[in-house]
Amino acid sequence: MAPNVNPETGAPPPKTSSELAQLNTDLAVDRTVMAADRSLMAWVRTALSMISFGFTIYKIIEGLQHEAAHTIKAEMPRDVGLFLTGLGTVAMVMGTIEYWLRLKHLRENKKMRTLQPSLVMALIMSVAGLFIFVGIAFKLL
Repeated sequence: MAPNVNPETGAPPPKTSSELAQLNTDLAVDRTVMAADRSLMAWVRTALSMISFGFTIYKIIEGLQHEAAHTIKAEMPRDVGLFLTGLGTVAMVMGTIEYWLRLKHLRENKKMRTLQPSLVMALIMSVAGLFIFVGIAFKLL
């Protein structure tokens, strides 16, 4: 039989109040991390929508501009694309910073890894948004 098992009942010995308090704290931190992950993923969804809409509108209006050169202002596709991709990129960066600060605060109570998968995704999205913004700004796309 295992050393930490009651020979009469076969059950582990009861936890002390200190062990139970630590377990409750660890579970609360885990729940908070999962909530922060969900919030960051909502930021990612919102930012991705704005960035993709900005790029799509930029390309569609640019295509329409070539067909009807007199009805669409020359800089309109670029301005609309820049606005939406810039807004999406700023939203992504703000969400990433908020998430990072929340994790930093939680690391004071529990040791956890620095690079959470949702943080890596958010960083990739931030860089992608920046590249799309620069591409539209300098007409590289």
